[in-house]
Amino acid sequence: MQPLLKSSSATPLGTLNVLLDGRTLVAAGFATFAELRGKLAIAAQERSLTLSRESKWIEVVIADYFDGDISAINGLAVRQPGNDFSQSAWRAMRKIPAGRVISYAVLANKAGSPAAVRAAGTACGRNAIAPFTPCHRIVRSDGTLGNYGYGTTKKSWLLRHEGAID
Repeated sequence: MQPLLKSSSATPLGTLNVLLDGRTLVAAGFATFAELRGKLAIAAQERSLTLSRESKWIEVVIADYFDGDISAINGLAVRQPGNDFSQSAWRAMRKIPAGRVISYAVLANKAGSPAAVRAAGTACGRNAIAPFTPCHRIVRSDGTLGNYGYGTTKKSWLLRHEGAID
């Protein structure tokens, strides 16, 4: 079985670790590789991790994003395990333009189930590919930030960086 590629990038928010299956992101976040591996599908958790020059391209994308090219993360291939609603919610999140936010209620609607506001929040919490699947762009209906798996300080920084909040 092919190993997963791993990559680490220093960012203003700390180290951003990424796991890749070829050129597809399967896990990312401000977490250890062990924590990211735990978010993978069971079969993928058994794959070895390796550092490779093949993963250097993602470090360039990350650097570009944090250097101000907020569209740099658009269009990357991603894959993560989850139920149908979560998959719909994650696809909807990836369509939110940088510099914009939507509420959990709007996310539930865009994911096809307007009444599933709590499930929208759960999908955000289970997102294994932050910030590439931008759950940080989801806020409460009253405009307050709400939760973020890596803390509201990081969420606030990302939203300011993208121009969504002052």
